[in-house]
Amino acid sequence: MKLQLTRPLAIFDLEATGLNISKERIVEIAILKINPDGSEERFKSLVNPEMTINEEVIKIHGISNEDVKDSPTFKELSEKVIQFIGDADLAGYNSNKFDIPLLAEELIRVGSNFDLSTRHFVDVQNIFHKMEQRTLSAAYQFYCQKELIDAHDAMNDTNATWEVLKSQLEKYDSLKPDISSLSEFSRAGNLKTLDFAGRLVVNENNEGVYNFGKHKGKTVKEIHETEPGYYSWFISPSTDFPLYTKQKLREEMEKIKNEHKVEKESSLDLNSQIEALKSKFQK
Repeated sequence: MKLQLTRPLAIFDLEATGLNISKERIVEIAILKINPDGSEERFKSLVNPEMTINEEVIKIHGISNEDVKDSPTFKELSEKVIQFIGDADLAGYNSNKFDIPLLAEELIRVGSNFDLSTRHFVDVQNIFHKMEQRTLSAAYQFYCQKELIDAHDAMNDTNATWEVLKSQLEKYDSLKPDISSLSEFSRAGNLKTLDFAGRLVVNENNEGVYNFGKHKGKTVKEIHETEPGYYSWFISPSTDFPLYTKQKLREEMEKIKNEHKVEKESSLDLNSQIEALKSKFQK
């Protein structure tokens, strides 16, 4: 079954200094862009993370501090990455939990306003786990009958992910070959999230809701009214929440403030009309 594309699909993989989204930095990025006409473009670069890569992490992906010391920083590389991705949707392996959130953090750090909210995200790992429950190497063996050599080389993982996705479309007739459907199917869980970390979700009334801790299940609006200091604590530099999560909470709070403003203006307008009627009848 051939994948149906209305715009490019950028399959990408990141290697990083660690797994903590809010603290770690990218050390390698590889992107395979599939265009609607079937043509392919590739981009790959090591990245100077401007921090030390510890030995345990080096053992996993094999990228040393010496390897990246003369490489461009993400800030220096960001415009090339943005231009290469263009208007493409994004896909990867475990990308909804790691690669996309980490990319979003790096973009915010360099002051980029690159908008990720209008894109579909296809996580091949989530499709795989819903269908078979295994790892990328096992997925490659299962779907493509090949052994994945040099796993954790970003481009090798990216190419393997693309081959697995194509094989998944061939194997499962129930999978719809358009990006919107694949994005919906590969999303983990049933709740629509506001942020990549899943700290904020959306309820049936399209309201932002906290999805963790003591206020889990409560709307941002409700907590702002009952415990206004919680918002300030959440977005403060002292907390370890991802920058993207904080950005989305600010947007939700701005929406709430705008709603309050409209309600206040409507109330004032109604009061003005009442006063005008009173004056008319008094005359």
